[in-house]
Amino acid sequence: MLTRDEAWAHLCSWTETEALRNHARAVEVVMRAAAHRYGNGAVDEHAFGLAGMLHDADYEKWPEEHPKRIVAWLDERGLPEVAHAVSAHYTKWGVSYDTLLDKALLACDELTGFVGACARVRPDGLASLENKSVVKKLKDKGFAAKVERGEVSAGAEMLGVPLEDHITFVIEALRPFADEVGLGKR
Repeated sequence: MLTRDEAWAHLCSWTETEALRNHARAVEVVMRAAAHRYGNGAVDEHAFGLAGMLHDADYEKWPEEHPKRIVAWLDERGLPEVAHAVSAHYTKWGVSYDTLLDKALLACDELTGFVGACARVRPDGLASLENKSVVKKLKDKGFAAKVERGEVSAGAEMLGVPLEDHITFVIEALRPFADEVGLGKR
């Protein structure tokens, strides 16, 4: 069984930048909450958290191979369900979304990054951010232009929830961890 601490140590061995580590931690936080909202609660929390934390672990060192190395690493450790979710989150591979874990990672990854971008341009970070502000920024293609807006909406759709509700969920999941993940007051 891969512990959270072992996973974090591995992430840090492959990921040196604070920004990508913060993103990994933010997606982990949201995915742990998603296990309770969309999955089977405590039973799913560890796997959901690992998928969120490790989904981009190989991106910094091997961007041209992403997510091949982390998927192989997860498979070697007997975590095929987490490996599959990480494979599916990389939409260019065309991997099917078979489980709630697969769907939740797609739904939470890009949106967590986008919510983070929205928080970073506000003096109080996440403190007063509301879903209507995020929805407005999603329509501005020049804002956080690298975020795949199609993945944001497709993820919420796969989970069967309105996008606005999912945005609120992500914001609320992140708020208690805002300072830890670099999204607190400036």
